[in-house]
Amino acid sequence: MELEPFKLERYFAKYEFNVRYLLSSSDCDGFSMNYVLSCAEHGEMELWNNLTLGYTDSLGHPLLREAIAKHYNTIGRDDVFVLSPGEANYFIMQLCLQKGDEVVCMRPAYQSLYQIAKNIGCRLHYWEPDANGIFNVDDLAKLVSQKTRLIIVNFPHNPTGYYPTKGELDRIIAVASKHNTMLFSDEMYHKLVHNPVNLNDSLCDLYDNAISLWGMAKSFGLAGLRIGWVATHNRELLHKMKLLKDYFTICNSAASEILTMIALNNSERFIEVNLEKIRSNKLIFASFADRHPDLIVDYNEPMAGSTGFIKLNIEISTLNYTQRLVEETGIMMVPAEMFEYGNSHVRIGFGRANLQAALQVWENWMKR
Repeated sequence: MELEPFKLERYFAKYEFNVRYLLSSSDCDGFSMNYVLSCAEHGEMELWNNLTLGYTDSLGHPLLREAIAKHYNTIGRDDVFVLSPGEANYFIMQLCLQKGDEVVCMRPAYQSLYQIAKNIGCRLHYWEPDANGIFNVDDLAKLVSQKTRLIIVNFPHNPTGYYPTKGELDRIIAVASKHNTMLFSDEMYHKLVHNPVNLNDSLCDLYDNAISLWGMAKSFGLAGLRIGWVATHNRELLHKMKLLKDYFTICNSAASEILTMIALNNSERFIEVNLEKIRSNKLIFASFADRHPDLIVDYNEPMAGSTGFIKLNIEISTLNYTQRLVEETGIMMVPAEMFEYGNSHVRIGFGRANLQAALQVWENWMKR
């Protein structure tokens, strides 16, 4: 199967390490190695100090899978499979879908959530937000039928920052359950909910026919570890994924597994730091939007995650606008075209400490 180029990743590859400001990053500032190790308890430091860099358990270190399982209500160690998040997306699509299957996916979305299904030859139906940035469950219900093989959701949502209420999540499950449809839930921003009282359980804890994906890149600010995992009660799927992994990475990085274990066992020291930064940056951006109502015409404040999707009032496409901006200021913003979703929105990332400095440079550029 020949895949289409990954537009967003190719766009980042062009600019990410060559510009001063990344105003559209989907992750938060990365934590240092020293910080991670400073969080370690005695037993974890012993594992780190005695680490040998050989092959590891293909499923993931047993202690790591136990640490992961503690973050769920109904998931045990044997319901967890550790691998890179991108690898997980690919495996799930390949193992669960065939040419001609009907798939419902949120849009805008990270390209790998729909592109692999598209290239397999599935018939895609897109669940899109309304004018207020809300994903209405009634709209989802109209897209799902007995022919629907897979529903793909992403909460907290990248790029809009939308997050459903518990009632809305229950209704999504009811739609899937009615047709006995599998739910694939991309939960890479799990627990990055700006008001903790709104936090929902993982979908794999709420629906037996769900597959949940989480990892270290977004919630924890540890993208460089390249560690994620799938949590599901579908043991048959996990077994098939293990067999497929033998042809790809075979196993995970030994060092990354121990560092991931440390972060999971001390999750509040990572997630809460990121949440504080996001909340602060949202206030800074709201003030910026208030100062420029002629430019920012549609700002639906994100409820969770580290990104927002902002509509601009400009006479050119957002692709052309962002290219001018990065060339003349060193500020990189991701245009809507990278999400194949029109040409009027940009993604804003709220997880970086230099957001205020970037907004000041953008503001000065507009005055010129």
